[in-house]
Amino acid sequence: MRILGINALFHDPAAALVIDGITVAAAEEERFSRRKHGKRPVPFSAWELPEQAARWCLDYAGLRPQDIDAVAYSFDPRLARPAAQMGLHDPWDHLRLTYAREAPGFLAQALPGLDPDAVRFVPHHMAHAASGAFAAPDADTCSVLVLDGRGEATSHLAAHRVQGKLEPLYGQQLPHSLGLVYEELTEHLGFLRSSDEFKVMALASYGRPRMLAELRRHIHPTGDGGFHATGVPWHELCAPRRPDEPWHQDHADLAASAQTCLEETLLDLVRWLHGRTHDDVLTLAGGVALNCVANARIAREGPFGRVWVQPAAGDAGTALGSALLIGADAGEEPLPMPGAALGRDWTDAELETWLRTAAVPYERPADLARTVAEALADNAIVAWFQGRAEYGPRALGHRSLLAHPGHSANLERLNDVKGREQFRPVAPMVLADRAADIFDGQLPSPYMLFVHDVAPEWRDRIPAVVHVDGTARIQTVDPAAEPLVARMLTEFERLTGLPVVVNTSLNTAGRPMVDDPRDALECFGSTPVDLLAIGPFAVRRRNLFAAGQPTGHGAEDPR
Repeated sequence: MRILGINALFHDPAAALVIDGITVAAAEEERFSRRKHGKRPVPFSAWELPEQAARWCLDYAGLRPQDIDAVAYSFDPRLARPAAQMGLHDPWDHLRLTYAREAPGFLAQALPGLDPDAVRFVPHHMAHAASGAFAAPDADTCSVLVLDGRGEATSHLAAHRVQGKLEPLYGQQLPHSLGLVYEELTEHLGFLRSSDEFKVMALASYGRPRMLAELRRHIHPTGDGGFHATGVPWHELCAPRRPDEPWHQDHADLAASAQTCLEETLLDLVRWLHGRTHDDVLTLAGGVALNCVANARIAREGPFGRVWVQPAAGDAGTALGSALLIGADAGEEPLPMPGAALGRDWTDAELETWLRTAAVPYERPADLARTVAEALADNAIVAWFQGRAEYGPRALGHRSLLAHPGHSANLERLNDVKGREQFRPVAPMVLADRAADIFDGQLPSPYMLFVHDVAPEWRDRIPAVVHVDGTARIQTVDPAAEPLVARMLTEFERLTGLPVVVNTSLNTAGRPMVDDPRDALECFGSTPVDLLAIGPFAVRRRNLFAAGQPTGHGAEDPR
């Protein structure tokens, strides 16, 4: 079957294409529209579809809309109830449900030739669950835990996979929602709700959980696979922060308290689930699964032998999960996703055309990995644009900013380049076979979804990637999967003795990750990045702005 998955209703609209159980392509609409998260998650935007992402998925596979056997839409309005009945204050939610019901017609208009009868509604949390359980490697039998803000009428799902079947075990009814509580906290602390929750997680490392006892009154497991999470009196715990105000210790302490409370509740849910299934493998999905601090604690203290997190754990991942689930229900064997590199890419000839059109001076080094490693060893900042774009919010060596980890000033330098808050950490990438020498935690960690303790003897050697609490959110690099990145890391270690490079997303604050060559050139031209490595080509800032004019293009490697 040729199945197009669509996520559209809340946020992070995305499309994914699954053919005969194989994940062929997946992309988020924000990478095409250049609107962070694609849109705001309000009822008035619920009609907006990932039209560009869907068209690209079809074009990539050489398909037309009429060639699609099914379209999986990751929300089932038949399962929803009025917001007031669920204890939610959302007076316009009925508009969201109206748009969901009309999705088949909207999709047929957006993709001319598509039969609206091919559209099938998939329960939101089942789509999340399938994105974890069916996409994970070596997980024919596994448990799956989904937590986010909300679906149709629930905020959580515990389920069990056996072969191609996914059995729901428990779903937490709204208004109780760990995701919505964390969103409320995000807004209370002056950040953008349904967008900046990761900032709260970072801020928590600067605080003490001294408000934990009070929070436990409002956020706690109920012992039956569910939890209580609603009605937190945030204003009584600390004063709210305006977005333009500096944060204070009370804000960090509240973040730390909420983070600890979240982790405790998740551990109880995980233990309950293991008691039902006795599986060795746990897969996680839903927006809460992007909390890499909580994931690390689940892996460290939970009862499962292995924990796998969907790299597109947020709502974007439901596009893939819904397509995999429709295929599995039809009897097709869902195959693990091949990795997160599922988006757009360009040939060397296409990239060179972009460079010539932009009239920028460039070179084609004999060994790009060595050229980049040498620049990094000289403390340059490198924009790295290689291969297919990542699916999900993490830069994993395809759309990355790279830097030397041995200079502590590079944390502030990169945050200035990106226009971010200075309390935000940056992450290390490390060769998989060297990771255990430096980092303690679940390994391998190819998707940057766990935090690891940095060995004390390494903290002064790679200070730029060590967070205030002594941890790092690492990406392990397998040479078989990422040969160019691995060669760059090997060359960097040869030059510096460090098998680690700083890796953060190639974007600036409030903007989606760079996706196409124009995005890369615009980001490079507007930020103090020293070198752009785009395909086999290198563009150097000193050449680009030499004497105020480009110096020509197609030059040989000047080394």
